[in-house]
Amino acid sequence: MNNNNEPGKIVNVAVVGLGFMGVTHLRAYLQTPQARVAAVCDAVRLPVNGVLAGVAGNIKKSDDINLGPEVGVYRQLDEVLSDPTIDLVDLCTPTPLHAEQAIRCLKAGKNVFCEKPMARTSAEAQMILDVAKDSPGFLMPAMCMRFWPGWSWLKQVVTDGTYGKVIAARFRRVSEMPGWSAQGTYSAGSDLGGALFDLHIHDTDFVQFLFGTPQSVFSTGAFHGAGPITHVVTHYIYPGGPAVHAEGNWLLKKGFEMAYTIYFEKATLDFDLSRGTDAMRVAEPGQDSHFIHYSTDGYLEEIRYVVGCAASGQRPQVVTAADGFSALKICEAEEKSIRSGSVVPV
Repeated sequence: MNNNNEPGKIVNVAVVGLGFMGVTHLRAYLQTPQARVAAVCDAVRLPVNGVLAGVAGNIKKSDDINLGPEVGVYRQLDEVLSDPTIDLVDLCTPTPLHAEQAIRCLKAGKNVFCEKPMARTSAEAQMILDVAKDSPGFLMPAMCMRFWPGWSWLKQVVTDGTYGKVIAARFRRVSEMPGWSAQGTYSAGSDLGGALFDLHIHDTDFVQFLFGTPQSVFSTGAFHGAGPITHVVTHYIYPGGPAVHAEGNWLLKKGFEMAYTIYFEKATLDFDLSRGTDAMRVAEPGQDSHFIHYSTDGYLEEIRYVVGCAASGQRPQVVTAADGFSALKICEAEEKSIRSGSVVPV
């Protein structure tokens, strides 16, 4: 890893895994002046003359992306790790590969930005944490909702009691099956996690971000045999309140929907992605509802944050490897609850 860590330095990035999220991250790096896409790595999809073809996702098909002729092109992670100029490795590979790849990157002294979930199980995540604590580099899980406009500021609103106490909160994140799952990337078996670990985990993490770890969970959902869970509704149990629940699934026939409603003593905050620029709405007694507009997106803010950490040599604080571990622990409790039909302590 390049040890010249200072706020103004350029961070050399290698993106590993060039599917929809890899392309999404690449676009954000190209909009981040402090980042340089130095290399890309994938066993199958590679740029041709510096141009990476678009790929289908669960929102839309991306356009082609021009990385330029100087970008390093690798097929194996070892090739990336042997490059001493790489400061930050961004893992956008399938979930079962995360733990082993993250550990290899950390042992090579690299900073690591890993797509969620950081591992398939909390036991694997604990292995990553054990290596990370002695590594000169850091690991940050990609929990983008902590950076998403209309979401990121909620932490301060809740902490400060701006609108009084939270009485109840509900979250909803539903999607059609991601385009890449036609090849079984996320739907072939329970070891891949399904909608619970790949999609719903965003809301599980955000719930713990706002309210801390719940005492227990009660979840219901849809699954077939030992296969992955495709639908989940979870009640996060906090003795004394607030009442919090979240729904996630890959059952939507078309499109992607993301929303929350938080009921405070003095206001209701409501986010609905389908409203476009009017997604974030605030309603207070005796006043007309008003909208808060934003000009950025969570992926870009997340990428700029992790690049800034790599540049300065500071370990991430907004979201940590320990946060990724605890989100997995809660999701595992949700999975156990769905399959057993019982309340499960976290």
